[in-house]
Amino acid sequence: MILVYTENWDGKFKKLSYELVSYASELAKKFNTKAVAISIGNVENSELETLGKYGVSKIVTVKNDKLNNLDNKLYTSVISQLAEKEGAKVIILANNNTGKAIAPRLSAKLKAGLVSGIETLPESIEPFTIRKKVYTGKAYANIVVKSDKKILTLFQNAFGLFETGGSAVIEEFNPQISESNITVEDINKTTGKILLNDAEIVVSGGRGMKGGENWAPIEELAQLLGAATACSRPVSDEGWRPHGEHVGQTGKVIAPNLYFAFGISGAIQHLGGVSSSKCIVAVNTDKDAPIFEAADYGIVGDVKKVIPEIISAIKEIKK
Repeated sequence: MILVYTENWDGKFKKLSYELVSYASELAKKFNTKAVAISIGNVENSELETLGKYGVSKIVTVKNDKLNNLDNKLYTSVISQLAEKEGAKVIILANNNTGKAIAPRLSAKLKAGLVSGIETLPESIEPFTIRKKVYTGKAYANIVVKSDKKILTLFQNAFGLFETGGSAVIEEFNPQISESNITVEDINKTTGKILLNDAEIVVSGGRGMKGGENWAPIEELAQLLGAATACSRPVSDEGWRPHGEHVGQTGKVIAPNLYFAFGISGAIQHLGGVSSSKCIVAVNTDKDAPIFEAADYGIVGDVKKVIPEIISAIKEIKK
């Protein structure tokens, strides 16, 4: 059985969860087995049923007031209990902050091999071999997992959505919750802002913006597009933008459908965090900037002139 952990945001699933379910159901076909989704938290049945459209045969819902706050240690315990109960051979999570925190714990607890940051289905089942990017996307490696149980974390926007038109049975699961596993008592959620890991469009700026006081056009463009804002490491190091917006090898690794790079040179450390973007648009005054090698579309020009033109064009289209 293939088990997939589907995150919800205030009781609602986003594209990421449906992509995980799509991947799990396709992988289940290779194993000639079923895919089962686990949902932790207060999610209405009508919302849970939407997961069935993407191929899972069963949805296990876990509702408990002690699970209202995302607690990596506690969630690991819940997922591992269900995995053992259902006899799961593969567990799939997102390659986001939550998945990166839970997957290693699950790996140690279940003695399962872990492959993080995958984008495709395995090349073979026996032996279990999966291909993934290495060296910040400069090469590929075939990873062979020999353990009986396996854990995979999937990059966002890497696999796509595949509706099957099916439906799923909904079951409740009441795991044993030990007080010693509770490490989070309260959380503060960011509201009114699109999170980087969830964003399908990201507008990012680098040192070419010349200072934090020049960020208003980037924020305006992001608002017009319903996008998240990001920055390169030098920008966050200088204090122009929050460290939470830093994308790159040493920051957040993202894979949006569209990534704007304004005034970013494109050092390998930065590209390591954005190279999985479906489309990269770069603007830089230096025609030899490395970012243009990775970009799908490039503009050699001053960001202070180009961004207002892009904003004006988008406003014209939206009229």
